[in-house]
Amino acid sequence: MAKVKICGLKDTGHVRAAAEAGADWVGFVLFPKSPRNLLGEGEDGLDEVCDLCDFAQELGLLSVILLVDPDDDLFEEVLHDVEPDAIQLHGQESPEKVLGWWRDCAGICELWKAVSVSSEDDLEALDQWRVDRFLIDAAAPADADTPGGNGEPFDWALLEGFDPGVPWLLAGGLTPDNVEAAIAATGAAAVDVSSGVERTRGVKDEDLIRAFIDAAKSA
Repeated sequence: MAKVKICGLKDTGHVRAAAEAGADWVGFVLFPKSPRNLLGEGEDGLDEVCDLCDFAQELGLLSVILLVDPDDDLFEEVLHDVEPDAIQLHGQESPEKVLGWWRDCAGICELWKAVSVSSEDDLEALDQWRVDRFLIDAAAPADADTPGGNGEPFDWALLEGFDPGVPWLLAGGLTPDNVEAAIAATGAAAVDVSSGVERTRGVKDEDLIRAFIDAAKSA
């Protein structure tokens, strides 16, 4: 039975649907180029994010905030004002910067790093990161505006015998129709989905959320 993260949620209705279907984590995106972005402008820009995280946690879900190349101010605001259960980095952050943030997160929340994979070399480079959890994702197409959530899988055979030394989630092009096969092929103990449970780009579908979670939990 794999754990499930539903990423890119934008309203309480879909958070509740994820909780009722048995999700373990829900993810909220703070990246202006994403169709799932929740980052507002001004001093109150994080209010909606705080409310959604609180709501998710009240339902027994773990909350994950996705950031792409954040500056120090935004990272610290998320860490100390939003207080999520995890922060997921999904950009070109340096190993040195990630190490510093990992130390800042100690005792407060987990720090995750999303890694784009297209070859074995990408997996061999994981030793440079000090994080609590990896998210192994498909490399984005060259013309993509976002580093993830593009609905593209990668060659799961690359993960045969994969063990990075910390927990990890499988992502990239997962859907209710292929998640069981993906888990069987990779041995993933946890999976992450965003575009695979959307009826249009950026808009989640409750039926697809339930179908995905049912498939992952029965794998």
